[in-house]
Amino acid sequence: MPPTKRRAAKPAEAPELLALYRQMVGIRRFEERAARAYTEARVGGYCHLNLGEEATVVGLMSALRTDDYVFTNYREHGYALARGIAPERLMAELYGRSDGVSKGWGGSMHMFDAEARFMGGYGIVGGQVPLATGAALAIDYRGGSEAVVCLMGDGTTNIGAFHESLNIAALWNLPVVYVVVNNGLGMGTTVEMSSAEPELHRRASSYRMASACVDGNDPIAVRDAARIALDSARVGKPYLLETRSGRLKGHSVVDPARYRSQEEIAAVRDADPIAAFALHLRDAGVLTDDLVAEIDAAALAAATAAADFAEASAHPDIASLFDYTYATPVPNDSRRLPGQALFPAAPRPAAREAEAVNA
Repeated sequence: MPPTKRRAAKPAEAPELLALYRQMVGIRRFEERAARAYTEARVGGYCHLNLGEEATVVGLMSALRTDDYVFTNYREHGYALARGIAPERLMAELYGRSDGVSKGWGGSMHMFDAEARFMGGYGIVGGQVPLATGAALAIDYRGGSEAVVCLMGDGTTNIGAFHESLNIAALWNLPVVYVVVNNGLGMGTTVEMSSAEPELHRRASSYRMASACVDGNDPIAVRDAARIALDSARVGKPYLLETRSGRLKGHSVVDPARYRSQEEIAAVRDADPIAAFALHLRDAGVLTDDLVAEIDAAALAAATAAADFAEASAHPDIASLFDYTYATPVPNDSRRLPGQALFPAAPRPAAREAEAVNA
């Protein structure tokens, strides 16, 4: 979709706009430092970055109330930062350290913070969608005023759980906003090659659900669209919001993205949301070159400090491996460590015991 025509900033909006810009730059520098840590083998498992999606991230999160709930997929670092979780705790989690947001046991794809109502990233494609729908059902059952935002990539819209969740949310009037962050690629497959209806927000019409598509490179447009969606959800009308946002790197840190042409790569870089928003704020008189340099230096220092904090944090004790599996005790939950037998060894016959002793 073509870029949104930005309206002129009002003087009263300057602090909010600067805050959005600071968050975007902070996410960019954090993600770049995380990518470096991954190549240095300080981060294990998989690592998926929000590079290029910063406008979508901060636009969505700025529209939420503190008591709203957020469910994400495995591309989650930026959302956690924008939700107010300290970068030190996030980086420590990437490093698998005990000071991490999930005590070092979650890693990049499985961060969780109940206080921030950040209900986790999920490595299974679409795994978060039924859970977010269930959380919305719980809010409705209790008569609460909160809303749930459920983030997903474009590829998730092709799985059964997506359609089942939207159907039941519409039937039961649940307070949930489903957000499809469409970067045009499900891993390496284009939306046009995998979706018979590539205008993904239109899928909501199958469930008589309101929907919209917005320029994901414009944080103000995303924020305003998210506010409309959340207002709808709070009165029992679930909503599907699609944001079109580029991905500066491959699917994960180790993906060289050879499925992209040089022209496609250049187009995404030219649409860099941070550079575009900085230009807009300069034109509006909100941002100066000196302030750009100051914000960038502060973001870089924060990312470096987060990495230093993570490096100094202790590794978790293996004895705590099962401490956070369940929120409340569950009978007969397994505490078996890797390599341990599932069942106790059967007793050997007495004759064999005697042979073993006499041997």
